[in-house]
Amino acid sequence: MKTHALTIACLLAATPVAAQSVGEKTGANSLVGASPSTADFVKEAGISDMFEMQSSQLASERSDAATKAFAKQMITDHQKTSSEMKGMVQGGKVQATIPTELDSTHQGKIDKLKGLQGNDFTKQYHSDQVKAHKDAVDLFQRYAKGGDNSELKGWAGKNAPTLEHHLKMAQDLDK
Repeated sequence: MKTHALTIACLLAATPVAAQSVGEKTGANSLVGASPSTADFVKEAGISDMFEMQSSQLASERSDAATKAFAKQMITDHQKTSSEMKGMVQGGKVQATIPTELDSTHQGKIDKLKGLQGNDFTKQYHSDQVKAHKDAVDLFQRYAKGGDNSELKGWAGKNAPTLEHHLKMAQDLDK
């Protein structure tokens, strides 16, 4: 029993060391509809914005006209949300660290896109956009519903409809 309690205590003590909570990292929070912590939200939203901008920059150079138009809109909109979130953090309204690089999962997706051309690129980009926006909508809705920073919570709620619109646009690209 003592060992069990000690193990739990060690795990709890080590939790702040991790850049992201286990629940958010594993997807468990999303499955049960739990709100992410402020640190997790800022990290995930920041990575999402970076991924949108980097993948859309590639698409604006390599895809068909409709996909290029979508990509340019993604770059513009995600630059705006990145700037707004950065302003809240730098202004002291939100205590969190904005990521400066993609995580390995998103970097792998960028690397894969860089290796594709033509229709293969476009199909992969479309698929990535649908998945990324489903994840972003879920993240923003969960934080808007139960986040612990009122300023960021309001901002997430204000931006969730735009992300829902992006998701619909991404889904319509293949039609």
